[in-house]
Amino acid sequence: MKVPFIDILRYENGFYETVVKQTADLIKNGHFVGGPIVGQFEKNLNTYTQAKFSLGCANGTDAIQVALRAAGVDKNDKVMIPDMTFWATFEAVVNVGAIPYTLDVSRETLHLTLAAVKEGVEKFNPKALILVHLYGWACPETLEIRQYCKEKNVLVIEDCAQAVGTKINNESIIASAEVATTSFYPAKVLGASGDAGGIFSKSEEVIKTSKILLNHGRTGHYDHGLIGWNSRLGAYEATFLDLALPHLDAKLESRRATCEHYRNNIKNPALKFIAPASNVWENGYLSVAVMDPAARPAFIEYLKAHDIGYGTVYPGAMSEQPGAAAHLGGKITHGHADWISKAVINLPCFAYMTKEEVAYVVNTVNAYK
Repeated sequence: MKVPFIDILRYENGFYETVVKQTADLIKNGHFVGGPIVGQFEKNLNTYTQAKFSLGCANGTDAIQVALRAAGVDKNDKVMIPDMTFWATFEAVVNVGAIPYTLDVSRETLHLTLAAVKEGVEKFNPKALILVHLYGWACPETLEIRQYCKEKNVLVIEDCAQAVGTKINNESIIASAEVATTSFYPAKVLGASGDAGGIFSKSEEVIKTSKILLNHGRTGHYDHGLIGWNSRLGAYEATFLDLALPHLDAKLESRRATCEHYRNNIKNPALKFIAPASNVWENGYLSVAVMDPAARPAFIEYLKAHDIGYGTVYPGAMSEQPGAAAHLGGKITHGHADWISKAVINLPCFAYMTKEEVAYVVNTVNAYK
C-alpha cells in the first residue's frame, strides 16, 4: 500500500462539481478581483472563527506583513519570533523593515514559553512579538503571554497559519487574539486551490488599516494614503474557500481522529509522540513525534521503502537559516529549536484517510526495529 504524507484531492461528494459551476458563473459575470463573493466569504469566515473582524488577502505571508504594519510595527522596530517556525514568520518581519529577534522554544511543548518571552523582553526591549501556534495546536501559555505582553506594552501578533479551528481553554484561538493571521495554502486544514490568507482582529482600526494596506494603500480610487501591497483576495479563491468552509468541521474531526489513533496505537519506543497541552483542542493539522536525531535518517529510509510519506516540520531553526544572518538582530538559544528540527518526524495525516491507510502506517511503524 502507498500512503502519501498528504492528499489534498479527497473532496466531499459534489464539491468538485459545485466549484466548477460556481467558477463558470464567476467567468460569466466577470467577477475576477473582489466582488460580492469575497465579502460573503469574509462574513462566513468571521462566523466560523468567532473573530470580531476578518479580512481575506492574497497569502499567509502578506497577512503577517500587513498585520504587523496595521498593528503599529514600523521600520527598525524589534520583533521577537520563536526560533521554531516557518520562514515566512521571519521574512515578514524583515519585509516590513523591522528587525527579527529569535527566542528558543520548549522541547516538551515545541512552543514558546512565558519564561522565554520574559527573557526576551528583558534583554531586547521589543516593540512586538509574533506568537506562533504550530502543528494545529496553540501555545499552551498563550493567555499568560498575552497578559504579560500587555503589561509590558509589547504588541502581540499571532501566527495561526496552522491553527484554524484550534481552541485554547475551549475558546477559538483566533477569536481570543488581539491580532491574528492565517494561511489558506492548499495543504492547510482550510485550504484554497492556490494562495490565500486571512487577517483577524478585535480592533476595527487594525482591520481598516489592513484593508487599505493590502490594496496599494488606497484611501480613494486614485488616492493613496499609505505605501501598501497588492494583496487582494481573488474572487475564485474566495469562492473555493467559501464552498470548503461548511465541510471544515468534518475534515478536522477526521484529522484529529488520525492523530489520536497514532498516539494511542503506535508503541514503537523509537518514537515519542507529542500531544497538545491539556488546555488546547487541536485541529489535527499534523501528527508530531520526536526521535533520536541520529536515528531519524534510517527511519525515513524505512518509511520510503514502505511507500509511506512523512514530514519534518520544520527541519531548521530560524536563526540557523542561511538567509537569517544579515537580518537577525539577536537571539536567545538553549539548543532546543535546533534539536527539535533534527528530531521531529510527522506521519501521514490528512482529511478522510481510510482506516486501511491508518492501520498500514501504524503496523508498519510498530514493526520498525
